[in-house]
Amino acid sequence: MIRFSQVSKRYPSGHEALSHVSFTLAKGSFTFLTGHSGAGKSTLLKLISLSELATRGQVLVADKNLSRLKGNRIAAYRRTIGTVFQDHKLLHDRTVEDNVSLPLVVAGTGRGETQRRVRAALDKVGLLNKAKRYPITLSGGEQQRVGIARAVVGRPQVLLADEPTGNLDPALADEIMQLFLQFNQVDITVLIATHDYRHLERIRCGVLALSEGRLVSGEQDA
Repeated sequence: MIRFSQVSKRYPSGHEALSHVSFTLAKGSFTFLTGHSGAGKSTLLKLISLSELATRGQVLVADKNLSRLKGNRIAAYRRTIGTVFQDHKLLHDRTVEDNVSLPLVVAGTGRGETQRRVRAALDKVGLLNKAKRYPITLSGGEQQRVGIARAVVGRPQVLLADEPTGNLDPALADEIMQLFLQFNQVDITVLIATHDYRHLERIRCGVLALSEGRLVSGEQDA
């Protein structure tokens, strides 16, 4: 499903965020991406979401070579990826349902289908009764749930999360992680960057460990 083959990413400043990274994640897998701050976790996720391009090597997702995608194919690919951020990135002047519907509106989905999917996504994360509320009125955990609903409303093949529980207390963090497990059970490939090693002890799954831009655990020949 996701394959990195000798991937490196060097920024114009000269900083090499990733160096010769190779691994393969199967379709429907659940994987944690670990490493210290600055290890390259966020950069790796950005390469998968096509927010960044690799400097060297190949990134393939669902047999698509991301460096070769052009024009409309880039937009179509991005719709297959859902991303959850630590800081939620919600629009605070829009309601919860408006925030969740945004990917579908951008994609040109019809109004009726959009409403149906938004209600289903909010129901899945337990916030259907707060659809008309504004994010500022919600707790941190609830705002993160809105972010997750927005990420999955487009029915992505891959769900990425960058430190999604970093600002939450342990109990809320465990609830959020349980949601990711539920989405993984319907065959969504899940990759979560985290520095909370409690999750690794609680959940048996694959682990990719980065250190100074290099993959030091979970590496496969590619």
